Order: sequence, then C-alpha cells, then structure tokens
Amino acid sequence: MHPILADRHRLLAYVAAWELLGGLLSALLVLTGNFSWGPALSLAVPLAAVYAFVCLGAFWACRAAPLGTGLLPVAGTQLAAAALSAALWLLASRVWAATLESLDFFPGLIDRQRRAAPLLFGMGFLLFLLAAALHYILVAFEDSRRAETEALRFQILSRDAELRALRAQIHPHFLFNSLNSINALIGSRPDEARKVCLLLADFLRRSLALGARERVPLAEELALAEDLLAIERVRFGARLRFAPRVEEAALTCLVPPLLLQPLVENAVTHGIAQCLEGGTVRLEARRGAERLLLSIENPRDAGAPARKGTGIGIENVRRRLETLYGREAELRLHPAGDSFRVELELPAGTS
Repeated sequence: MHPILADRHRLLAYVAAWELLGGLLSALLVLTGNFSWGPALSLAVPLAAVYAFVCLGAFWACRAAPLGTGLLPVAGTQLAAAALSAALWLLASRVWAATLESLDFFPGLIDRQRRAAPLLFGMGFLLFLLAAALHYILVAFEDSRRAETEALRFQILSRDAELRALRAQIHPHFLFNSLNSINALIGSRPDEARKVCLLLADFLRRSLALGARERVPLAEELALAEDLLAIERVRFGARLRFAPRVEEAALTCLVPPLLLQPLVENAVTHGIAQCLEGGTVRLEARRGAERLLLSIENPRDAGAPARKGTGIGIENVRRRLETLYGREAELRLHPAGDSFRVELELPAGTS
C-alpha cells in the first residue's frame, strides 16, 4: 500500500502541504496580471487538492524506476510521468474553469485560464518532479524499515532456534548420567535401580511439560530440582543432603524452564560425588526490588582431578540467560577451596 495513504496523519499533512502550494500558485496567477485573488484562489486551491492525489502516482513510478537502475531510466520515467500528469492537471484546470464560468461565478475565467496554461503546465511538471523526489525518500525509508523488520525477525528466529538447541542439550546430558547410575545399581541393588527408573520416568514427564513453556514460576523449578535430587539420593543415600532457603516472595518469580536442573546436577556430579563423606547442596533464592538472586553451593574435593564434562551445564545456563535477557542477567562462579558456588541474578518478573 502507498506509504502516505497507509497513515492518516501522514495523508492529512500531505494534503495540507498541497493546499499551501495551491495558495502559492494563486499568488503566481495574480502576479501574471490576468487574475484577481478571488478567481485565482477558486481555480488553484481545488486543483492543488486534486493534483495532490495525482502526484501519489509518483510512488509507483519510483518503484518502476528505482534509483539504482541508472540515471537514464530514472530520468526518462519521471519526465514522462511528469509531462503526462501536468497535461492531466491542465485539462482538469480547463474543466474546472469552465464549470465556474458556467455557474456565473467568474465570467471570462476560461480565457484567463487559457492565457495561464503555460504557467499551469510548468508548475504541474515541476510539482510532480518534486513529489517524485519526496517519494524516492519515502521508498528509501520504507525499504530501510522493512529491512530492519526482516533483520529483527531473523534475529528472533535465530534466538528461538538457539534456545531450542540449548534446551535439547539438557535432557541428553541428564539421561546419560542417570543411565550410568541405573547401570551401576542393577547388579548390586536391583530394587533401587527399579526405583530410579520410576523416579526418572516421572521426572522426565514433568520436565518435558515445564520445558514446553516460555517461563515458569520458581516454585515449579524448585519442585523439579527436588525430584532430581530424589533420583540422585537413591544412589548416594545419606551422603546427599539438600538445604533450600527460599524467600516466599521469590516463589512467584518467573524463570526460564529447566534453569536449575543443570546447576543442581553439576553440584551432585562434580561436588557431592567427589567427596567421601558427601555433603549438602545449598540453594538460596531472594527477591530484591526488581531482581531475583539465586545461588547453589556444594562442597567439593579441591584436590580431585576435574571430571570429564565439567562446565557443560553451567555454559548452557549462561548462554540461555544471555539469549533471553542480554545484559540484564548475570551468572557468577565462586570456587573457594572446598566449596563451589554459582550465583544467578536476573529480572524478577511475575507476568
């Protein structure tokens, strides 16, 4: 659609500008000595309003001959369109002058219009070229805005694709660890292996439901983290303890689904599992004025060699936060001798 016709305010401004040009044309007609102000205004102002819509055709002429096609095609197209439009305007002025004279408003107006025909044609020609220049600017503006919209659309699609890929990394990583646990239990503790299978099936069912949503309340994320720890507790028994400390106000904050799972999993796999006596996974959640603060801390054996795969879950969380929040979210790591703490800070939205 024409960019001027698509916006009511833009159209009103455009017509108002043409009415000012109609007043200017009236002054030129008066200066020729053939018109007084009454006939000049009566002829020029309505014609300017009509010609305003004729010159909207310059938009399609600009589309047919864009600036990048070269000087000759552009000049030829616009000069031909300007000549045709000016001729139509001259014809319209003749008809309008005849109409006014037939109504006995301005006797002799047709003759005065005939003497002013070169001026009217020349003004029509120049005004169309001016309108063409304006439309080239509008076309460039519309193309630029369309390009920005397309770039934004592709950026959103790219972000969504990255988020889907990051989410897809979560379950395979967790399943790999869980299946290893089941494999270790089958020979020596088959009943517990069966229990882990049931807990794992229930956990996956709930996590898939959460993962399909854009945001989930922190309370649901915490419940899923506790389900994960219930699976791990079958393997570690009393060696694995969990100490959550969550403010009531933080429970309703919305967070990306499956945000805590890889962090809790890391705390068990790379922390508790390496400590002979086990230890406690401590999870804290606090809500500030506009920020949600989360931390997960676990003991570790500082002298133990790093296990293969360390950091996958943390890097996954970091990239998801960057994709979703940009600089509004932050992930900080605090390794301190016999403990390891991960801190998250993100907007505390509830809707």
